[in-house]
Amino acid sequence: MRTYTAATVLSGALVLSALVLPGAAQGAEHYDAATDLRSLASHNVRPRDAIGGTTFKDGVVNKGKDVVLGVTGKKAVPVTFTAFDEEGLALTQAFLWQGTDSSNTDTITGALGTDDDPVCTETTVQGGYSYSCKTVFTIDPAVDFKDGNGTAGPWKLFLGAFDLYLNVSIDDDVVRASIKRAAKLTVNASPEPVKKGKTITVTGKLSRANWTTGKYAGYVSQPVKLQFRKKGSSTYTTLKTVKTSSTGTLSTTTKAGSDGYYRFVFAGTTTTGAATAPGDFVDVR
Repeated sequence: MRTYTAATVLSGALVLSALVLPGAAQGAEHYDAATDLRSLASHNVRPRDAIGGTTFKDGVVNKGKDVVLGVTGKKAVPVTFTAFDEEGLALTQAFLWQGTDSSNTDTITGALGTDDDPVCTETTVQGGYSYSCKTVFTIDPAVDFKDGNGTAGPWKLFLGAFDLYLNVSIDDDVVRASIKRAAKLTVNASPEPVKKGKTITVTGKLSRANWTTGKYAGYVSQPVKLQFRKKGSSTYTTLKTVKTSSTGTLSTTTKAGSDGYYRFVFAGTTTTGAATAPGDFVDVR
């Protein structure tokens, strides 16, 4: 069993191919250390075109959870996968892409030889070699998504590999991952204190990250649940569902029954993460 990174093994693979394969020098020149597996996609190399026999499975992005990003701050997104090859691998690479053609897209991971390259542990198994691989994508919404919010939603994991003879294998849709805009939710229940049976007005605002402007803006016409938790209880109960206004604000009323906490809860959408406001306590007298 051994652990390696792409940069440390590629030069050895090139030497090996030059020694054992006719015409390998030409192949080594084409797939040299500066070659990124992503550039193969730009030449329309697809899984059906690849001549290598590497197979990929068990791809997991961010431990299976949505990647939710605000407007500032870098987020580390772990990625794991396994690969199998009868002859052994020289290197692997992974990145996320979006759309219908992985050869024509902007990606959010680094190039070959950076810290984004997967680190793989090799194990000899029946019929070949199995590789447990991991990497971390560092995503900065202020840089990677500053040109538009339309990129929020599903992304695909691209995996590629060179075997020891520089044959390439590619699978550009190993698993899907959701990258979403972060949401914020506020709440205020008043008056405080209030007499039992009187009307309580609960207000708040739902906003979400705008990657283009670098600010949060109101999220319009979204369903939000108003929930209540009685003092001494650990369980919230949904009282009603209200929609946000044209500016993302919320306002509704309910009757005061007992001491407790009011909060708003937003379930999220395909492009926006969920949000829950902290409970606001109301003293009922």
